[in-house]
Amino acid sequence: MRYRRITLILSGIILSCVGLWFIGLVWFSWKINSYPQYMETPTQAVVVLTGGRHRIAEGINILNNHLADKLFISGVPQKVKLADIERQTGVKAYNPYKVELGYKATDTVSNASEIKDWVLKNEIASLRLITSNYHIPRALEELSVYHLPTQIVIHPVYSQKVAKHWWRFWGTFQLIAGEYNKFLYTWLHHRLQNFIGD
Repeated sequence: MRYRRITLILSGIILSCVGLWFIGLVWFSWKINSYPQYMETPTQAVVVLTGGRHRIAEGINILNNHLADKLFISGVPQKVKLADIERQTGVKAYNPYKVELGYKATDTVSNASEIKDWVLKNEIASLRLITSNYHIPRALEELSVYHLPTQIVIHPVYSQKVAKHWWRFWGTFQLIAGEYNKFLYTWLHHRLQNFIGD
């Protein structure tokens, strides 16, 4: 009888956790598909996190349209030059001297660190952050650690390959659920660090 009671309690806890996780996933999917794009808002710089061809093309177009004075691309593979990027994206920077490539970052954590160093070095007061819509929550969370004195304008890149009806497509479900889990881990990790630090 006692074993059965413990089993029921544990089952209830597990079901509650799964339910909360799923509710959070629904909220996350709604959030990432409802970001506006502030196309007319100028910033001092535009920063792109690599990981998709369309992200970089968006950044170069923003620079070409004079909505930013500088472009920083974080997470560029070693030995890749701007000419290689232009050839791959099919978009050419009108003023290549305003483009800087960051080679140190290999993931979102190091992206944030690399962006922080570049922002402080160049005294950037405002920036447009370009990445995929599903990546924005985690990118912002990683950047929040540094408390940058910089206005950040988000610029989500929406991909036709990432369906809004994510529950109908296994590949999209895996992508959204995986990114949601990474965001949860990052968010909880930072809160735990702050709690221990206090």
